[in-house]
Amino acid sequence: MRKGLRARIDALIATLARPRDPESLPLRLDRRRVYVLPTRFGLFFAALLLAMLLGALNYNNNPALLLALLLASAGLASLIAAHLQLSGLGVESLSAEPVAAGQTIRLQLALSANDRRLRRGLQLRLDEAESPVTPFIGQAVASLSIATSRRGWLPLGRIRISTTQPLGLALAWAWVWPDAPLLVYPAPEMQGPPLPSGGDHRVARAESVGDEMHHLRDYRSGDPIRSIAWKPSARRDTLLVREYEPLRGDLVELDWRSLSGLDHERKIARLARWVELAERAQRPYRLRVPGQPPLGPAMGPAHRHMCLRALALLPEAGART
Repeated sequence: MRKGLRARIDALIATLARPRDPESLPLRLDRRRVYVLPTRFGLFFAALLLAMLLGALNYNNNPALLLALLLASAGLASLIAAHLQLSGLGVESLSAEPVAAGQTIRLQLALSANDRRLRRGLQLRLDEAESPVTPFIGQAVASLSIATSRRGWLPLGRIRISTTQPLGLALAWAWVWPDAPLLVYPAPEMQGPPLPSGGDHRVARAESVGDEMHHLRDYRSGDPIRSIAWKPSARRDTLLVREYEPLRGDLVELDWRSLSGLDHERKIARLARWVELAERAQRPYRLRVPGQPPLGPAMGPAHRHMCLRALALLPEAGART
């Protein structure tokens, strides 16, 4: 019950606070975006000081009055110090490697400060995920783990950056709402058939086209212009051509139309599984999905990303035209 009430209060404060729309990076937190409120310990400390002041005034005890005023001054100074921990803090960029739906995505935020002040005790929070930031001066990279459940673009909500330093009497916080959705791959099918047979089809490649660059050689008449390595050619004062190692093995055709017996999401999961299997087997593959030109044949991290991205961004079954 208490946890639900706190979540509703946090949601209300987030609605009233800045920013109210997603914003592009980089950005910097100015003093108008930093909010400060006393913590529970801070409220107890204030009540204790009030009792000390009343007792000192009632008994005309000057040392006790002086002590209460000194403690009150320290408490007010801690409010300013907590505000300064966030004021001037910058969020330069964020990045995250895509993961399959159902896995945890690791969000990396690049933080910076325009002064030499030590930033410590910072906490990042997004929904239920929370992570501390290592104390830093100048620049730092903070991580935040986010649970995923569906394929496609994962829009980011407001990220709260907060601190209770230096004395824990006040909570200072600011909101960041990056306009940078994260990509989530489709979850591959857990149990499914092996890769479809490639038959007798093999990958036909020109001598200068392939998967991995093999070596440089002298230019020969008829070589395509795009295969010329201009920088090495300028250094050696002769035209050199990049020669690639051709892809080997049977071509695997991953065709959406061949899975007519499955529903929409099962087709996506099956093709995602086959992409992973083809990569593990080091076999070139071509992916065909509706509404897009064929991807490949190729293999490697870049081709895997293109194929899984295409599968992740396919429209929902009800949204198909």
